[in-house]
Amino acid sequence: MDRTIVIAVPAPIPHGHRVEVVERVDDSGERMVIGVTDLETRIRYQHAAATPGSAAWIGRVLECTLTPSRAGVSTTLLVDPVGPGAAEADIALRGADAAASAVTEEALRWGGADRTPEPEEPRFW
Repeated sequence: MDRTIVIAVPAPIPHGHRVEVVERVDDSGERMVIGVTDLETRIRYQHAAATPGSAAWIGRVLECTLTPSRAGVSTTLLVDPVGPGAAEADIALRGADAAASAVTEEALRWGGADRTPEPEEPRFW
C-alpha cells in the first residue's frame, strides 16, 4: 500500500530512488515523519532528531512534489514500502496486547480459568 508522507524541508528525491523514512510513533499510534534518507545518494533530509520511540522503514519513491509557501518549502512524497516496517509492527503488537488484555478480562468476567470444576456424580453400575 502506497503511503503519502509530508516533510517540512525541501527534499527533491527522484522517482525510483529507495528511501529510509524515520517516524516518531506516540502511544496512541499517531505517526510523524522526522526524517527521510535517500539511500541512492546517502543524503539525509531531517527536521527533527530521532528519539528512542522512533521507527524506520524502507520504500521506493513513486512521486515527489515540492510545494512553496510563505513558511518555506515542503515536500510531499508518494512512497511504496518495500518490506514490513517497524512502525506497522509496533502498532500491530500494541493491538495484539490490547486484544490479549481484553480476552483475559472477558474470561475473568465469565468465570474462566479460576473456577474449580464441580465433582463428578458417583456412578452406579
